[in-house]
Amino acid sequence: MLVNLTNHPYAEWGEQQREAARCYGECVDMAFPMVPPEADEREVGLLADSYFDRIMELGDSAAMTVHIMGEQTFCYALISKLLRAGVSCMASCTARDVTVLEDGSKQVRFHFSRFRPYAVM
Repeated sequence: MLVNLTNHPYAEWGEQQREAARCYGECVDMAFPMVPPEADEREVGLLADSYFDRIMELGDSAAMTVHIMGEQTFCYALISKLLRAGVSCMASCTARDVTVLEDGSKQVRFHFSRFRPYAVM
């Protein structure tokens, strides 16, 4: 099972990313939480605890991979817990294509390249 804990639902992924994900089995979307900028470390930790519990309720940790991308301190807290519990975690790697528009705003497109595991190095 692949748990997609991002702001990008599986149904919106391009074919290349869906193809790369197929080896993980069924994909289950879990919306990434809003992490308030004023939240302190304790609050972020409690939120990570809550999501850890939700993920562990989905099934066998050894047969699960979590695709997690988002607010970095939350990701770090949750990924640390998941890895200690034997749950594989990965990030999506993309090429970033930025176009500066006439009004100075930027248009950004991301092109999926691969998944990369989070690992203790």
